[in-house]
Amino acid sequence: MIEGQEGVTWQHWMGIAHACEEYGVAHLFRSDHYLPLDGHHDRPALDAWGTLCALAAATTTLRLGTLVSPATFRHPSNLAKLVATADEVSGGRVSLGLGAGWHEEEHAAFGFPFASTGERLAAFGEQLEIMRGLWGDGPFTFAGEHYGVGPVDPQPKPQNPWLIVGGAAKPKSVALAARFADEYNTVFATAQECRERRAAVDAAWAAAGREEPARFSLMTGAVIGRNAAEVDARMHAIGERRDEPDFAPGPGWIHGTLDEARAQLAELADAGVDRVMLQLLLHEDLEQIELIGRELAV
Repeated sequence: MIEGQEGVTWQHWMGIAHACEEYGVAHLFRSDHYLPLDGHHDRPALDAWGTLCALAAATTTLRLGTLVSPATFRHPSNLAKLVATADEVSGGRVSLGLGAGWHEEEHAAFGFPFASTGERLAAFGEQLEIMRGLWGDGPFTFAGEHYGVGPVDPQPKPQNPWLIVGGAAKPKSVALAARFADEYNTVFATAQECRERRAAVDAAWAAAGREEPARFSLMTGAVIGRNAAEVDARMHAIGERRDEPDFAPGPGWIHGTLDEARAQLAELADAGVDRVMLQLLLHEDLEQIELIGRELAV
């Protein structure tokens, strides 16, 4: 998982994507932000779905997606078209991660309305319903408080639509996920927090009457090396990039040597995590992608 707003150029994206395909990393996710989150607003931030449409044409096997696109950035009809377009270009290799939006500064900078949490969640729920409706088989009409759509005849849709809802497993987000999503993703959580959040997601799935088990994933930071010296060097490089000389991985990060990383991933699996998206902050460090693909990916 790459924080695309932190100065990741098209050349970086091509290197990352091709390294994933070469070394056996099956999925490449990116964030969807319009401003860097570390204060370096001079760093370029390419649009997430523009990038994914281009990567769809430049790759052959890699599955692509966002973690997560804010519902506040795009009208759901526009987003449904973007996802369907990227999916057709890729031959069915696109996932959509969707959230309610949270970074108020970038909304103000680019003129996106930023309502209260309750209003954003209400709009988010409508957007999820519209996405599913536009990807359905028949004519679609929707009239809500925030959006109105249709009647619209059947539209292009992903071949294998996979919709991920992101959040901290609070009641409203897990209830929406249980209605509309294929997967629930949480971020930067410890194994114990994952166990608790997984339980909340499972309960929501059961309350919604869904027969298939919930798919639960974690996105968290990663600093991995073949030995302690490599790990230290990568932590130092991240600290320099973030202007944090004393940078250290936070709780829930996957960090350390390969054996240490394997043990941490096994603990997460035991806590009910179905898959882990590893956030890499060093965009030119393709050797770390090789380690993940050849030594950790399953």
